[in-house]
Formats: sequence, C-alpha cells, structure tokens
Amino acid sequence: MSKSLLFLLTGALACSLSTSKAQNIELTPAWESDTTLRTPESVLYEPGQNVLYVACINGGPSLENKNSFIAKVGPDGKVIKLKFAEGLNSTKGMGVLGNKLYVTEMTQVAEIDLATGKILNRYPVEGAKFLNDITVDTKKRVVYITDSGHGKVWSVTDGKVSLVSEGDPLKGTNGLLFENNQLLIGNGDGTLFSMDPATKKLTTIAKVSGGIDGIVALGNKSYIVTEWAGKIWHVKADGTTELKSDTSPQKINSADVGYNPKTKVLFVPTFFHNTVKAFTIK
Repeated sequence: MSKSLLFLLTGALACSLSTSKAQNIELTPAWESDTTLRTPESVLYEPGQNVLYVACINGGPSLENKNSFIAKVGPDGKVIKLKFAEGLNSTKGMGVLGNKLYVTEMTQVAEIDLATGKILNRYPVEGAKFLNDITVDTKKRVVYITDSGHGKVWSVTDGKVSLVSEGDPLKGTNGLLFENNQLLIGNGDGTLFSMDPATKKLTTIAKVSGGIDGIVALGNKSYIVTEWAGKIWHVKADGTTELKSDTSPQKINSADVGYNPKTKVLFVPTFFHNTVKAFTIK
C-alpha cells in the first residue's frame, strides 16, 4: 500500500471516528418539578420570556374533560402560574406565533393571548378525532396540527383550517417539527418522516420502536424523539438511532418534549407521573 493511500485511509477513518463521537450525546438529570402539573402532555420552551408552557390534561384525554390548563413554569422547574390558561379540553401540543399561544384540544385548536392567558378564539377542525401536536412556520405564519385519530396533518392560516396530508403511509400521526422549510412528522409506527409542505413528498429520516410523541432539533440534522411509553431516542444525522433513556419499566412516560437550544436542556413531561423532568444534553 502506498504512503499516500495509507494517509488518505487514515484521515478518512479519523474523520469518521470524529464525526461519530461528535454525534454521541448524554442525558444528565437536572431537576424535576413538583406534582401540581397534572397529567402534563406537552412542554414548550418560549425563548422570548425564557419560560416553559406546560399543557396539563388534568385527567383523561377525552371530550368530556373540560378541566385542562396551561401552566407557566420557570426554566428551573418552579411553577410561576399554575393555571395561566384554563377551561380547556384535553390540551396537548402547543406552538407560538407572534403574541399568541396555540394549543390543540380534542377537535379544535385554541388561540390564547400570551400576555393574559385569555382564550381569544377556537378553530374547529372538521371531522377531527384526536388532535395532538402543533408546530409553527413563523415566516409563512402557518400553524400545523396532527390528528392521531385519523392519521392526518392539518394547518391553520389566518383562522382558516385546511387539510395538508392524509393516507398511507401516515397513520397515528403525532409529533411535529417545522425546520428548514420541511415538516417533520412522527408516525404511529415509529417512522420519522420529512415532508415538503409544497409537494407533500414524504422522505423517511429514521425509525424507532414505537409511535413518536415529541420531536426537537439538536442542530446539524440530529434530533431527540420520544415515545409516550417512556423511551427517549437520539436520531443522528445519518438516520441511525440510539436509545438514551427508557423509563417504561417504571411506568414513567415521556410525552411531547421541549428544548432550550441555548442551554441545551431537554424538558420531558411525564404524563401520569405528574411532573416535568429536565435533562442537560452533552
């Protein structure tokens, strides 16, 4: 083997090992909130105020449950205002557009004033069964929503509700993330899809063992995705996955997560465990 070829192969191997090492992450527990956050399903980090909004189902996820609320929590896990917004129906995913907070209810999307917590509007989604997660395209001012009951993706633009996508291979659609003009969709079978909203073309990014509840971007095309039952996965840029945490044997859930990219802290709602857990990512 020539020295030049050996040099190239050695360099390529070193680069590969360096990239692989750079993609590895560790989750370190930071804090856990008190248990006043009843049945927390979703956490949203809002950088403008440096606060967390926590969607608390406060009971079962059903049409009959009108006792859900949104809590306002500090980045240290201390509750600032337990019922920032209340009188909601089985709250789940959230997103912020301008000065408004959007949250899914079972069959509609509630629009809430970020300053006061007052419910300003509700947008019914025709035929909806189990509206779940939300993500926002802030440039085009589009709010995207999943309906896990029908395997659909909807949008709300200037108060108008439209169907974005439905049908195979979408089923049990849940987690959503808008990034780089692409819509990432967590499927019920554990597939993480990327969809171009303009063409509706779906591309498979990765697959984990079960339905994807939450998705957050870590940068450089790597992600954290969660399964409601208690699994937290790292999806690497090459599509490979690594299980970082599994609390399913303890029956501690990991629902729709939030993330502060500045401090690299992940916020995990534990659903029936009634807390939010924070982890630093290194």
